[in-house]
Amino acid sequence: MGIIEEALARGQRALSEYQAKRFLAEHGIPVTREELVLGEEKALEAAERIGYPVVLKACGPDITHKTERNLVQVGLDGPEEVRKAYKEIVENLGGDPYDGVLVQEMIKGERELVVGLVRDPQFGPCVMFGLGGIFTEVLRDTSFRVAPIEKYDALQMMEEIKAKAILGPFRGKEPADRDLLAQILVAVGDIGMKYDAVREMDMNPVILDGPRPVVVDALVVLGEDSGK
Repeated sequence: MGIIEEALARGQRALSEYQAKRFLAEHGIPVTREELVLGEEKALEAAERIGYPVVLKACGPDITHKTERNLVQVGLDGPEEVRKAYKEIVENLGGDPYDGVLVQEMIKGERELVVGLVRDPQFGPCVMFGLGGIFTEVLRDTSFRVAPIEKYDALQMMEEIKAKAILGPFRGKEPADRDLLAQILVAVGDIGMKYDAVREMDMNPVILDGPRPVVVDALVVLGEDSGK
């Protein structure tokens, strides 16, 4: 049984971030290295394996608004910081159910993108690409295509956003790997065609780690369909 089927069988209306990243990775989409743990000692062991600095996040299918609830701690540089962050995250959950705490590598790139999937009542699954991070809702600098899409479509989407210069040799940084970005967009379209139960996907931010795009946070919303 796959990740989507298991989640539906458990009655989930969304994948946890950990599940979402595993699902994306299965479809060739690059995601952060991370481990889901329970307990401070396990968090420390994971941080050592991943390498400092790390990010800690509360993780569970029903956990939303993580940043506003102080359920995310970034830039943790050593064991004591990890211990303190783990305690604070668990306290801030206030007894809410959770699957564990995500220990994640910290991607330090400054250029943030968004990739998504929406289901339009008329056109069906549509792929979205644009400027990510805190600017997604403010600037709404995005491009859309009806799925499935091909590499040509994906490259066109990159040219259509107003902030396309961010994909070039921006402020002395290497240009984005457009081939890999195109692969991500094509894969998202394919997911939309293959999995009726995936109602919406939101990968924000997708950070450029040098030229390489990496999904740092992901939301996958599920519906009542078969989950094929």
